[in-house]
Amino acid sequence: MFSRFKRLKSLDLQQNEISKIESDAFFGLNKLTTLLLQHNQIKVLTEEVFIYTPLLSYLRLYDNPWHCMCELETLVSMLQIPRNRNLGNYAKCESPPAMKNKKLLQLKPEELCDEEEREQLDPKPQVSGRPPVIRPEADSTLCHNYVFPIQTLDCKSKELKKVPGNIPPDIVKLDLSYNKISQLRPKEFEDAHELKKLNLSSNGIGFIDPAAFLGLTHLEELDLSNNNLQNFDYGVLEDLYFLKLLWLRDNPWRCDYNIHYLYYWLKHHYNVHYNGLECKTPEEYKGWPVGKYVRSYYEECPKDKLPAYPETFDQDTEDDDWEKIHRDHTAKKHRVRITIVG
Repeated sequence: MFSRFKRLKSLDLQQNEISKIESDAFFGLNKLTTLLLQHNQIKVLTEEVFIYTPLLSYLRLYDNPWHCMCELETLVSMLQIPRNRNLGNYAKCESPPAMKNKKLLQLKPEELCDEEEREQLDPKPQVSGRPPVIRPEADSTLCHNYVFPIQTLDCKSKELKKVPGNIPPDIVKLDLSYNKISQLRPKEFEDAHELKKLNLSSNGIGFIDPAAFLGLTHLEELDLSNNNLQNFDYGVLEDLYFLKLLWLRDNPWRCDYNIHYLYYWLKHHYNVHYNGLECKTPEEYKGWPVGKYVRSYYEECPKDKLPAYPETFDQDTEDDDWEKIHRDHTAKKHRVRITIVG
């Protein structure tokens, strides 16, 4: 019904005598933030109706004759999630008589139906010709939304295999650590314009598309530690104009020509403090700072260059000092100094 209005953000359906809403009625409205359904004749509604509106932040349901029984349990559970604090305020039960005037936001699941009723409740038959309702593969509704001290979406350890495609646009901090995201595709975060802190650590990420961070012009902190990154393709970091901190440790960085882009980007953007950029492969360079490898790449040395001539590289050179300063500065972010005055 509304699928062609892909950019619709507000939908007013109040005072229409609506009594039933199909599970896929709002299909395609993935930009919708406001939905007004008050002053209608709706008695029952399920959570499935709102699967296609991941950005919904204001929902009005009051002045409907809500029948507060087992069929309403999924809706009530959805309304009571902390991040949905502006959904369904003031809506009250109309029936059965024992539940009349109780607010949906204050109901307990056991008040709506007991275990026996749950077992007896048959699933609604599939309407012929309609596609089945399928939850998105990576759904941000699995995450927790906090507003204090900053607007945060916590998706840590949610078994996500992809970056959610419905990240609220006002999120400042996004934690996607400890999931199963193996790669970052183009424009993964294009709607998260306010994002300043992004944690992608401990995911097993092995590839980042050059356009993955497109639009993150306000990003200040990026944690890519403990992944499977060997290098960055040219262009990956080009949109991160205000980046200040970059965590790179515990990745199998491979020291060949493909690592040069990352090294020279950091060299040019000297205000970005980072850690963990150390060769892991091939074996002959294992343990080397990447900067040391890049310099050796252009030098004319004998075949057994560094193992036989360790003095070839002075650890007090300008580049090594530069790497140490950035490594130490990043580490200081986690230190605390206590001074006791007697």
